[in-house]
Amino acid sequence: MSFRFEVLKTDPSGARLGRLSTPHGTIETPAFMPVGTAGTVKAMTQQALEELGVGILLANTYHLFLRPGHELIRKMGGLHRFMSWPGGILTDSGGFQVFSLADLRKVSDEGVRFRSHLDGSEHMLTPEKAIEVQTALGSDIGMVLDECIEYPASRERARAAGDRTIDWARRSRRALDAVRPDGSDSIATPDDGACNPGQVFFAIVQGGTYQDLRRENAGRLVELDFPGYAVGGLAVGEPHELTCEIAGETAACLPPDRPRYLMGVGKPEQIASYVRCGIDMMDCVLPTRNARNGCLYTRRGPLHIKNARFATDARPVDASCGCMVCRRYSRAYLCHLFRSNEILGAILNTHHNLYFFLDIMRSIREAIASGNLAGFSSELQARLESGPE
Repeated sequence: MSFRFEVLKTDPSGARLGRLSTPHGTIETPAFMPVGTAGTVKAMTQQALEELGVGILLANTYHLFLRPGHELIRKMGGLHRFMSWPGGILTDSGGFQVFSLADLRKVSDEGVRFRSHLDGSEHMLTPEKAIEVQTALGSDIGMVLDECIEYPASRERARAAGDRTIDWARRSRRALDAVRPDGSDSIATPDDGACNPGQVFFAIVQGGTYQDLRRENAGRLVELDFPGYAVGGLAVGEPHELTCEIAGETAACLPPDRPRYLMGVGKPEQIASYVRCGIDMMDCVLPTRNARNGCLYTRRGPLHIKNARFATDARPVDASCGCMVCRRYSRAYLCHLFRSNEILGAILNTHHNLYFFLDIMRSIREAIASGNLAGFSSELQARLESGPE
């Protein structure tokens, strides 16, 4: 199956109901992607992810490059085969993790020179290297290297990073064209060393929180004609309202027939607002990371299972939830597991939180299909703000 994206219906708000076809299955959009940083969604088996209906997950190029190494994964047949995952995989470029290293990296027009957080070894990440590594990983969707900046950032800083992002995108396009002589979006043949001949790459729009810089950056990237585009550099400390404003402005500048991916976002109460910005894909570590820290999401807001008041509570985490955790286990038991530092606690908490996020996105798709997204969003917001029982 080759890469293809279809918009099936558009809501008056700008929300889109779509279908994304990849070499490893079809994903209904808008879609939420669980984060599997090192080729695993922490505390979850691949079978459990399949049972939850996960169509696509995110893996991290930086971490897989350092350990176990992209060449080893290539020799194992690519990331899908290595981690025994039949669904879609999106890999980021590794840029965000490298830029977050602060004192351990140096940015230049050539790329980013950095030291591994594991052993201090020195590496150089260039646009071409990011393509090479992700080609070896064989994800369905890869990301080209961009420069992600801090918030707040001056206009001059945002413009410079945006210009560098454009230059790196051009270099990425040339690197891709070198292994795609027919001019197609996907890798030409497996003989190129690619583990996934149908792999495509998205470009990432930057520009900080300056609308005109975002519009300019998006326009220049669209000229390079990538099969999809991401909105990067948001949810890094700015107010949620500003995130939505910039995301919506950027999405409006992108081709309507290409998928739009908002990177690193997704609090439950914010998901619908991002969808209304015209976003088709998003990812976030919150459901899994917070699960391991004892924060469980419910239809009435977050619940911290370690609290003493849950030690004798026989009710499920969320009586309205259909996940296997809520159907079988009590708050008291989950409280006991967390306080005892039992591995099962992290497993059950993560299962519940992922189900919760995926169920919200399923409901959003249904609301778009029925023309009731505004009503659903208002109801969801009111429930989440009411507080858990």
